[in-house]
Amino acid sequence: MDTRERLIESTRELLWERGYVGTSPRAIQQRAGVGQGSMYHHFTGKPDLALAALRRSAEDMRAKAEGELSGPGTAYERIEAYLLRERAVLRGCPVGRLTQDPDVIADDVLRQPLEETFDWLRQRLSRVLAEGRERGELAAELDPVATAATIVATLQGGYVLARAAASAEPFEHAIRGVLGLLATAVKGRRG
Repeated sequence: MDTRERLIESTRELLWERGYVGTSPRAIQQRAGVGQGSMYHHFTGKPDLALAALRRSAEDMRAKAEGELSGPGTAYERIEAYLLRERAVLRGCPVGRLTQDPDVIADDVLRQPLEETFDWLRQRLSRVLAEGRERGELAAELDPVATAATIVATLQGGYVLARAAASAEPFEHAIRGVLGLLATAVKGRRG
C-alpha cells in the first residue's frame, strides 16, 4: 500500500473510531506511519484527506450493499441478506456515525458523500422492493420508497441503540423487527 493509500485508510479508521474532531493530523500520520511532509504532499490538509476517506468509506458501503442487493433470490431474500450480513455493530456504521459529527454536518463538502450514500441506499432498496412487487413476490400495496426509507432508518437507528446499550442485542431486535414487517408483504406469507 503506497503512502497515499495508507493515509486514506488510516483516516477512515480514525474517523470511524474518533469522529472528525477527534482525528488529528498527528494521529493520522502516526497511524499511517508517515511524516507531516508526506501527508501534505498528497493532501492540502485534514479536510481534503477526510473527504477522500469519507468517499472511500461511502464507496465501500455501496459496494457491499450492492453485492447483497444484486445477488440471487427474491427481493425479500436479497434485503434479508443485506440486513443480516456480519457487521461491527458496536462500532456503528462508518458512514452513519459521521452524520452525528457536528463539524462534518456543518461542512457541505464533507457532508456530501454521506448524503449521497444514504440517497443511493434508499433508491437501491426501493428498486429491489419495486422489482419484488412487479414480479408478484411482494404485495401490490407495498410502497417501495417509504419502505426503503424505513429499512435505512431502522438499520441506522439499530446502530445507535446498540452503541447506547453497549450490546448488539438492540440492533438485532431492530433488524428482526423490520424483516418481520417486510415479511407481511411477502406473497404467500400473509394471513
